[in-house]
Amino acid sequence: MIRIVVINTKGGCGKSTISTNLASFYASKGFQTALYDYDEQGSSMRWLDARPSSVANIHGVTAHRTAAKGVTRSWHMRTPVDITRMVIDTPPGLKGPDLAEQLKGADYILIPVLPAWLDICATADFLRELIVNLKVQKGKARIAIITNKVRKNTNAFKDLECFLNKLNIPVLAQLRDTQNYNRFTKLGLGVHELKHQATEVDRNHWQSIFNWIEINAKNTSILNTIKNECASSSKQSLTKVS
Repeated sequence: MIRIVVINTKGGCGKSTISTNLASFYASKGFQTALYDYDEQGSSMRWLDARPSSVANIHGVTAHRTAAKGVTRSWHMRTPVDITRMVIDTPPGLKGPDLAEQLKGADYILIPVLPAWLDICATADFLRELIVNLKVQKGKARIAIITNKVRKNTNAFKDLECFLNKLNIPVLAQLRDTQNYNRFTKLGLGVHELKHQATEVDRNHWQSIFNWIEINAKNTSILNTIKNECASSSKQSLTKVS
């Protein structure tokens, strides 16, 4: 099982949007997927409650709540044995032991960042604490950044790019500022689950994120698929040239 933690101490940066879309992307690819919601706002679980039965199932856990009467915490938090991908939606404001606990056992840490000065400052502080905690734990989790609500022709985005260029951390995608996410969230769907021309750019973003995780996980089937797609694209290019 691969554990993917979506985290940033700054609130409102899009952790739930990224968690739900990533979980639905994995589920739609045939992975047995679990989504754990540690945020008291419960946005990921609201999304999951709205999810129609006609699409791929996701195992949801309301991790921020105490177990029901007569149910142990360990049973409430259990992960079904067939789960292969776990996505963790974390709350804002985590520090010290609480932050270390969320990072425990993480294989991948995805950090959403908004193109806004206060968000950049808060993320810089968070990254310093995150790296310190990882050193303490001697963890081997891979860290990556996803920029959210991007408008590329703004000064705010230029400031964000300047900040990110100073980091030795990969940026997996620049999710654009679009109503597509709000529209699909209300339906309990991922933005990729309706193949329409209006979502093509967004679907490509999630494919890139998925590819990065699975390639680093040395998922042989994904590597072969990408290799075959590249070979097919090369053949098509040669055909056009000839």
